[in-house]
Amino acid sequence: MNSQAKSKMRAVRLAQTTLPEALEQAGLPPVLAEGYRTVSSAAAVSDLTLEQAIGVQVRQLRRRIGLTVSELAAAAGLSGGMLSKIENGQISPSLASLQSLAGALNVPVSTFFSAFEEKRDCSFVKAGSGMIIERQGNKAGHQYQLLGHSLGGKTVMEPYLITLSEEALPYPAFQHEGSEFIYMLSGEVVYRHGDQSYHLTPGDALLFDSGAPHGPEKLLSKPMTYLSIIVHQRPA
Repeated sequence: MNSQAKSKMRAVRLAQTTLPEALEQAGLPPVLAEGYRTVSSAAAVSDLTLEQAIGVQVRQLRRRIGLTVSELAAAAGLSGGMLSKIENGQISPSLASLQSLAGALNVPVSTFFSAFEEKRDCSFVKAGSGMIIERQGNKAGHQYQLLGHSLGGKTVMEPYLITLSEEALPYPAFQHEGSEFIYMLSGEVVYRHGDQSYHLTPGDALLFDSGAPHGPEKLLSKPMTYLSIIVHQRPA
């Protein structure tokens, strides 16, 4: 196998390295690596110092393109020892060093700070305290309890607990942008999406493009409850 093929194979393997693995290989405190295994990697990034966050970013970017420490150091005009300390979060690199690394990696300098600066929002709703939305007209008897909301970012997620009471009537004509996930909790319904109908009982799930007409077509056992999660892109 020639050196170019070996380099490509190494790049593929390293690009698949997870952030927890990168942390462990960087020699960071074990408790941080453990945090990445037990919670989402996005949340655990906030536990890192700025130097550690920069180091993780540099190491990941270097490995994704299949460069060794020596190769990247040479391309950026740094010593191998200096780059090693930067990747391990042991020193606070100068702006000049970061600019050199950004040029060698072909990324903006801001990339090194993205994991540290990104806000990690959280929405908590106590049981029974979600905002209640009562549908009117043909949708009377359809109660929506909002269980949380997106605080930022490009993607909006709207989780609802939907209750259809005894007086509720079928309404298979909902239509909106994005995708919707339904998980049946109680009761029984024939739920329509486009030209297809689905018989849902507790434990059944349905995921669909909500741009097509959809909604409960036959209410077989009332009252009924189901979880509805709507995801769509935030308007620019």
